[in-house]
Order: sequence, then C-alpha cells, then structure tokens
Amino acid sequence: MKNVKDQVFAALDAVFENVTDQYPGDWASLPAVQYVEEENKVYERTDKEEKALVRYRVDIWDNKSTSESALKVDEVLSGLGLIRTMCQDAPDPGPLKHKVMRYEAIIDMESDEVYWPD
Repeated sequence: MKNVKDQVFAALDAVFENVTDQYPGDWASLPAVQYVEEENKVYERTDKEEKALVRYRVDIWDNKSTSESALKVDEVLSGLGLIRTMCQDAPDPGPLKHKVMRYEAIIDMESDEVYWPD
C-alpha cells in the first residue's frame, strides 16, 4: 500500500484554510473542504505489489458557488497526477452549496510515478 494521503492534504491545505479528513467542524470559515481516501488497493501484482490504485473523494461546502473552489481542487490534485473521474453538485438540506468530486490514480510502487492507465 502506498500512502499519498499526506500529499493530498498538503496540496489542498496550500490553497484552502479549512481542510479536513473528517466532516468539517468549522462552518465559520468557508469554503470547507473534506477529503477522504475511499480506496487504496493493489492494482497489479506479480510476486509483489507493483501498482496501487487510489481513489479520493473531495467535498466542498460554501455559502456561494462552489465552482471557483472546484477549479482550485482540480488544479492541485491534477498536479499530483490524480485524474478527476466525477464532479457534481450534491443536494444539501441546509443553506450551503455542496459539490462532490472524485479522483483516481495508479501509483507505481517502485518509482512512485503516478499515472492513469490507457
């Protein structure tokens, strides 16, 4: 297993003040950004784990449009080599706008190269 969660946090934390890997506790500082590692598993194995697939979910809450924040998320996570596989507005019963984004990548365990297979 390869841990890239620290890199995802650092990338998001560089552009947002309110980033957490848990449900946001601070709603006074918006946008609130939550990231969750949904999957980290062996993608290709021979006699050892050679490639790992990682999948991250990023939720954004704001009291105005989430579009600008989504563009920032996309820029920093794409910079890590993660590929956006989904981006959609999510219904939220409160007054906040809510957007959900998903990212995936394949990581070569030997070189730490991140890519998306053809």
